[in-house]
Amino acid sequence: MKYKAPYLIAEVGCNHKGNMEIAYEFIKTAAAFCGVDAVKFQKRNNRELLTHEEYNTPHPNPHHSYGDTYGEHREFLELDLEQHAQLKAWCEEYGLTYGTSVWDLTSAQEITGLNPKFIKIPSACNNHYAMIHWLCEHYRGDIHISLGMTSREEEKKLMEFFVQHNRNKDLVVYACTSGYPVEFEDICLMEISRLVQMYGDTVKQIGFSGHHNGIAVDIAAYALGANVIERHFTLDRTWKGTDHAASLEPDGLRRLKRDLANTQKALAYKREEILPVEQVQRAKLKYKVRDTE
Repeated sequence: MKYKAPYLIAEVGCNHKGNMEIAYEFIKTAAAFCGVDAVKFQKRNNRELLTHEEYNTPHPNPHHSYGDTYGEHREFLELDLEQHAQLKAWCEEYGLTYGTSVWDLTSAQEITGLNPKFIKIPSACNNHYAMIHWLCEHYRGDIHISLGMTSREEEKKLMEFFVQHNRNKDLVVYACTSGYPVEFEDICLMEISRLVQMYGDTVKQIGFSGHHNGIAVDIAAYALGANVIERHFTLDRTWKGTDHAASLEPDGLRRLKRDLANTQKALAYKREEILPVEQVQRAKLKYKVRDTE
């Protein structure tokens, strides 16, 4: 098995707290300090996405809310299309790929107008076939999609849909457990092996979207065949908001990028039975067989 180069996505989502200056710091830090490949945000049309009742219901965790209702909270965190265009320009300025998760048809249409290299469909929306169909017909970049909280039957239907629409070779499928944060026993890394076996030749790439603590699991995910690794990213895990606790701070993301690159180098068979580095040690340390033995 030849391992593709790891591709690390820093998922900012709405961790910028609705502030463009903070969003810029995320991009600059992800590029200059962490060395990631891409930064991903999110776009929602909250009036379209939420029912009237959902919009006007208080946030389930008031401590993390930026508004009196869940709808007001989401509106506070939302960036408009012009701001997303600026985010994309900043990413490109720093040599990063810009990507965005879209949660509704209007957001998908708006972000498509920016022509990003990839658009992500989150686990919560991978059954939103009106949006998925529109993207398959009108968006020519890569489509990334997570399989959190998704049954095998729903997964099969989704894969068949992309094949039928001749977009499966533009598809990146993520193993994912939807929780914030996810305990280790619920990460279920062997789902990556299953996806590689079932869809590795069908889709463009297999990925892993993690919401756990630490970075060891991501290395294992890469070794199992997920070369696209997506992790939530924050500048401070103590900030207000539910995603920060399940996010990596800059040094954690930097170390993950380093360790993924080193793991790629290590995932190989020996080029020779005895490597040159071993020859020196062999001459010095190997037991010398005596003629009398």
